[in-house]
This record gives sequence, C-alpha cells and structure tokens, in this order.
Amino acid sequence: MDGSGIKRGSAVFGDIRGWIDALRDGDELEEITGEVDWDVELGNLIRMMQGSGDGPAFLFSNIKDYNGPDALCSRIFTGGHASYSRIAMMFGLPPDTPTRELVRICRTIFQERIEPRLVKDGPVKENVITGDNIDLLKFPVPKWNRLDGGRYVLTYAGCVTKDPDTDLHNVGIYRGMVGGPAEIPVLLWRAQHWGGHFSKHQQAGDEMPVAYVIGWEPSLGFTAGAPVPRSISEYDVMGAIRGEPVDLVECETVPLKVPASAEIVIEGWISTDPSTFTEEGPYAEFTGFYAPERSKKHTTRVTAITHRTNPIFRGTVEGAVPGSVGENPIMSSIHRSAVAWNALESAGVPGVVDVFGHPIQAAVNLNVAINQTYRGQAKQVAAALWGDSSSHVRYKHVTVVDSDIDVHDYEAVDWAHAWRVHGGEGDIVIYPANWGAGLDPSVRRRDANVHLFGTGKWSRILTDATINLDYEPERDGQRYPPTVHPTNEDMKSIEDRWDTLQLSGRWKKHLSSESG
Repeated sequence: MDGSGIKRGSAVFGDIRGWIDALRDGDELEEITGEVDWDVELGNLIRMMQGSGDGPAFLFSNIKDYNGPDALCSRIFTGGHASYSRIAMMFGLPPDTPTRELVRICRTIFQERIEPRLVKDGPVKENVITGDNIDLLKFPVPKWNRLDGGRYVLTYAGCVTKDPDTDLHNVGIYRGMVGGPAEIPVLLWRAQHWGGHFSKHQQAGDEMPVAYVIGWEPSLGFTAGAPVPRSISEYDVMGAIRGEPVDLVECETVPLKVPASAEIVIEGWISTDPSTFTEEGPYAEFTGFYAPERSKKHTTRVTAITHRTNPIFRGTVEGAVPGSVGENPIMSSIHRSAVAWNALESAGVPGVVDVFGHPIQAAVNLNVAINQTYRGQAKQVAAALWGDSSSHVRYKHVTVVDSDIDVHDYEAVDWAHAWRVHGGEGDIVIYPANWGAGLDPSVRRRDANVHLFGTGKWSRILTDATINLDYEPERDGQRYPPTVHPTNEDMKSIEDRWDTLQLSGRWKKHLSSESG
C-alpha cells in the first residue's frame, strides 16, 4: 500500500521486451511494419501521432537500410512514457490513475531505496564489439528532426558515470550525436551531475569513464530524467519503482555497472583535453525550439559496444509544442512535481496541498497550492524551490494559489491569476540573474554560454495568486466575496431531482456534489 492509499501491483517487466509486451496487452502500442525512413520521416511521424499525451507508444520494425537479413538491429521503440496511462503502468497502477495521485505516489517512491545487485552475466553480453569493428551506424540511429546537425544516438539513453571519490553511480539523460564510427560528441554541463564527475576527473588530469544504456525497463528513463539528489544513485530509485533490485553487470572496458538485461550498452571515455572535442548540434531540444549552435563539445571515445541479439534501439523525439507533447514533458510533469513537493517538505514549508507543472512546458513553470496561514508563505515556497538543486533548468516561474484552486487545471490557475493577483501589492516578485536553462531561447546567447558560466541565466518569477492577507475582512469575516459556484447543498438538490426534470445523464458529472 502506498502513502496515497492506492495499492501498487507488480512493476517488474524484466527488460524492454517485457515492457513492450505489457503495452501491447494494454492496447498502448502502435506497431508499424511498413518501411519508415530513419532520416527525418520517423521523427515527423512520431510528432504528428503522439498528440498531447494521448498518443501511443511506437514499435518500428521496418527501418529503411536496416531491414535486410544481415541487419544487426532492425527495431526502434519510442514513446513509452508519453502518456499518463503508461506512467501509471510503470508504477504498477491502473492506467486511469489521476495525475495528482501519480505525483503523490512518485513522492513516496522517490523517498525509498532498494539497492542493486551485481550478477556475473546477462543478455546484454550476448554480443561484444571492440576495436575496429565498432561502428555506431550499424544501429538504426535516426536523424530525428530536419534541422538536427546529425544522427542522435543519445536521446533516451541512461548515461552512466560515477563519482571518482565515492564510486556512487549516477544515471542521467543527455544528448549525444554520432560524430564518427566510434565518436559521440555530447552536451555536458558543469551544473549537471555527470558534469560534477567530469570536473573531478579534470582536476585529477584523467579521462572520465562513461556507459550509455539504450533500452531497458521504463524505470530507467523515468529515473534518469528526474532530479535525483547527488547523494543517491538512480539505480536505488529504479529498485524502489520496481519493488526489487536492479541486476547489474560489469562493463567490458570501463569501470562501471549497467543493467544486465539492457538492449545495447555503449562504453567509452570522455577526455578532459579540449583538443579532443568535436562538432555537435543543432538539435531540437526540450524547449520545443532548436538549440541552434553548432560547436565543439566533449567527445566520447567509444571502446566497446555490447548488445543483445537482434536488439531494440530506444530513443525519443524531444520538445513539446501545442498539440504534440512527448515523453520528457509528460515524465517531467510527474517527477519534477514530486521532487519539488519533497523539496518543500524538506525545507519545512507548511500547508502544501498539491504541486504540479504542466507537460506543455515540461514543468519549467510550477503551480503550488497551499493552505495559507501567514503573510509571505508564497514567497517561502519560491525561495525553497529556487534554493534546491532540482531547480536547475526548471521552476522558472512559480505560481502559488490557495487550496481551492486545482493546480492540474490550467483554467482554474488562470482564473486565480486574473482575480487574485495585484502586481502593485507585491504579488509579482522577480529574482534576477539566477541560474537556469542555457537552452531557453529567451536567454541572451552570451548568458546562455554554459561553458563560460556553467549554466544559463534566468530571472525567476513568483506569482502570488493567493488571497492577500493584508486585505481587511469585510464580508462575514472573509477577505474575498463568495464565488458564484453553487454550494454542495444546492448541487445535491439538483442531483436528487435529475430524473424528475428529465435531464440527460450525460451531463450529470458537471454538477456533481462530490466534486464541489
């Protein structure tokens, strides 16, 4: 039983193949057997079909240039996290679990730990490629978007590094392009967790080992994309999601551990010598805009590829625009909200009743509902969030509302913004020159130089959309007039007379006393 009161079922799928089977059984999978071109067409098809969180997951089994009898890899899977129903399935919950319950359950899971276990062998070791036999383009790596600078092999891979001082493994999601048969230039920022590991190797004057895990259970991508604290290994959180340990195997050429039943693992080293950097970009980023710059980036020197026989390649299209919302935005709306709520609780902020960042902007904007009991409580919310490490590239705009506002409902939040915000009364607070997303197109290019500054520069904004406690009570001790919404008593009266009035049952849900 979870802290929300909802009982979780099994969340162990064994590997990505077990996950695909579960999606197929749940009618969540679109299997495309017609030939699809890896060059732009595949990415465009996904964007057109994924919808606003209501599209399917995709399994492509007929990829142009990779559909012959000698093809090393002929299948691509994507979209596994691009709906709330599939997030629920990953947690072992019914597909129709409401988003607010997904956030609450995610909060609990992210506070639990199940350590991984080391095994001697696993399916990912079925094939080992080293030396001159390494060629990344033996795998059907898409050019996902027309203006991308190349074919991006790392869009949804678990990028595994470890702290050289503690050996604590970190798993993140970062972008990487095919630069050559055995080269992957990557976007590496100092403010990210693997950026911290890189800095330590840089100070020591040695290379950083890295392993890229492509294709495993859904907990890998979900956890790797979440702001898990630096002191916690993502493998421990994956275990908590599954309810049992992750089985890990040792890599072949780097001192790292990876899931034993992964589809593909790319091993290598990232040099700290800038002369080894190679060109990367542009790329269609999570903002819904292209990150336009093409520049020299830290480059992975690939030393081995291990893979299952007939592996399944895993990737995703990044970026949300109205009408087309993919995996990262849907995931972020859940795990970023959960982590933010936990951060508020850890900071001692009282009265928090709900937290949600909507997927269209990948939780860059965050809505927080509180039971307001004292002046400045909304400002305390913003200060706690912006001071937490999870705020890197998120929580640019924080809106705090009273508990009567549903933060999952854009319309409700907008209503509160219209009628409870008075800029001249201190309800708008700007926190300038703060750390933020260098990929944000509203940031000046110089301020977005993460190689110079380590991060981008944001002016963060708090919108206090709670009822102002400075206003004197006027109406029956209330600071605001009552709304025009019918009372629960009035709605119950209508419900009791529904049949007598011969009203259609189709619309009865709109005036339910239970939802009032």
